[in-house]
Amino acid sequence: MHLNHKTLETFYTAFAVLDADTMASCYAADARFDDEVFSLRGHQEVAGMWRMLCSVTQAKGRDVWRLTYSGLAADAQRGRAHWEAYYRFSTTGRMVHNSIDGEFEFNAAGQIVVHRDHFNFWRWSRQALGAPGLLLGWTPMLRSKVRAQAQANLQKFLAAR
Repeated sequence: MHLNHKTLETFYTAFAVLDADTMASCYAADARFDDEVFSLRGHQEVAGMWRMLCSVTQAKGRDVWRLTYSGLAADAQRGRAHWEAYYRFSTTGRMVHNSIDGEFEFNAAGQIVVHRDHFNFWRWSRQALGAPGLLLGWTPMLRSKVRAQAQANLQKFLAAR
């Protein structure tokens, strides 16, 4: 098994049990993360996002949290994974099943330098937000609002640490 495959295994095993510190250890100092909600630069922001999300889930949804992953593959430079998250969205209390495909780039030490997650934002917003997500989840306006709120929450979380 390649070192980078082990990194992905470590990351998702830790994620399944909401171990944000172990997840953070998988990232390089200059890591970048992008998905439909976050666009983060540097270890502090990337690790902070996972710490925030794990903390919120432990506080407001540990009873329903479940993560499965499959299709881990990695070579000396790149990797990929598929993961499914089942959780209660803390803002609305609504149940979400999100299906995500991740793409990774690694440094020579086996740390994640680039992490891109892809998921259907409209599908997510319908589950997480209910009627507003159903009606507006496909619009750039709602996506921008969700991104702005998520970034504000992250900055508040990082400032409190």
